[in-house]
Amino acid sequence: MADSANETWGAGNAYEQWVGRWSRPVAREFLGWLNVEPGLTWGDVGCGTGALSECILERHDPALVLAVDRAEGFIRAARERVQDPRVQFDLGDALALAWPARSCDATVSGLVLNFVADPKAMAAEMVRVTRPEGTVAAYVWDYRGGMQMMRHFWDVAVQINPQDSSVDQAQRFPICQPEPLEMLFREVGLNSVSVRAIDVATVFRDFDDYWTPFLGRQGAAPTYLAGLDAGTRDRIRDTLRARLVAAADGSIALTARAWAVQGKIPPDKLLQ
Repeated sequence: MADSANETWGAGNAYEQWVGRWSRPVAREFLGWLNVEPGLTWGDVGCGTGALSECILERHDPALVLAVDRAEGFIRAARERVQDPRVQFDLGDALALAWPARSCDATVSGLVLNFVADPKAMAAEMVRVTRPEGTVAAYVWDYRGGMQMMRHFWDVAVQINPQDSSVDQAQRFPICQPEPLEMLFREVGLNSVSVRAIDVATVFRDFDDYWTPFLGRQGAAPTYLAGLDAGTRDRIRDTLRARLVAAADGSIALTARAWAVQGKIPPDKLLQ
């Protein structure tokens, strides 16, 4: 069984093929739901390769986007991809942001909250750096069922290796559901907390387009797969190929669901 503590993150190109390409349509829906006015300062916590920051620049004409990630490879990829003077990509820790208190009008995070050691500490940091009446929001994949690309993989992997059920991301990340997300945002003192599902189409050209990103050693499922022997990897691949229904042109149409949560800083929120 692969050790989840050794998951690989930070290779920009591999991440883009893995989930970065699907994060952008989710990010657009997410930002439309937030309904934040233009000309403000944003914080992007765990910015990865810059997908969410790029969408903020496109949709909200911000004054400034402060973006941090702990993976140097992601920051390098983000700087190469998003060359806009209004965004600042820096190495940083989501659990101890370097930004001053009340420095952002809106603080957001995409596909990160479940991966940190202490989600409540991260949410509290997002609250700390956001001004009174500002917006704090995040989205995560629905690993239990709505993120079909990963759900199919884990169903097959656990079918073949039942002893590895604990590494299934649905088991590892119970926070990635509406009730725990809402509770977390209320616990850190946010008002007007709401949660919604965001569903986007994920259409793969063919089975290879679906399968190849799992070989990139980037993220939970690919890291797990890399820790298996070649015969077991082949069994998982072949079972998935039989399981996934392709169209006449070979394409495979799936959907990806993310759960999004947002809340408002109370008007009288004191500095922490």
